[in-house]
Amino acid sequence: MIKAIYPGTFDPITLGHLDVILRAARIYDHLIIAVMENKKKTCTFSKAERKKLIEECVKGIDNVEVVVGEGLTVDLAKEHGCKIIVRGIRAVSDYESELALATANMSLNNEIETVFMVSKPELSFLSSSIAKEIASFNGDISDIIPPQIIKEVAEKLYV
Repeated sequence: MIKAIYPGTFDPITLGHLDVILRAARIYDHLIIAVMENKKKTCTFSKAERKKLIEECVKGIDNVEVVVGEGLTVDLAKEHGCKIIVRGIRAVSDYESELALATANMSLNNEIETVFMVSKPELSFLSSSIAKEIASFNGDISDIIPPQIIKEVAEKLYV
């Protein structure tokens, strides 16, 4: 069984995140979505809220599990028996930062590989930050956020 982990802040989950999840779930036997903390970001949603939103989006996908993670991703991957870290790439700028992370993770545990999944062109502009920015001006985020959670996300983001 090949287990993979897809870590991120997912604050909130976007259609781009969901696309990576759906594609990775078709490739790997078991996919763990890890809601993580990024000390460089201030999150709008708590980890519990983010976990709940993701669970709503992946309902019915039997090989996907959502967890809240702490610490280093490679340690969490090892704890869950994952040999693959899945990361989404939207643009060259993502690749540069993701390459640095993948290299650091490789030096921490060379038994865990990082696999980059390139975003579909129509989803490459999506990010949680863009959703929050648009929502802060009461703009329409229905093309960014999965439909099953749009109401909950809008209630929290709209001012």
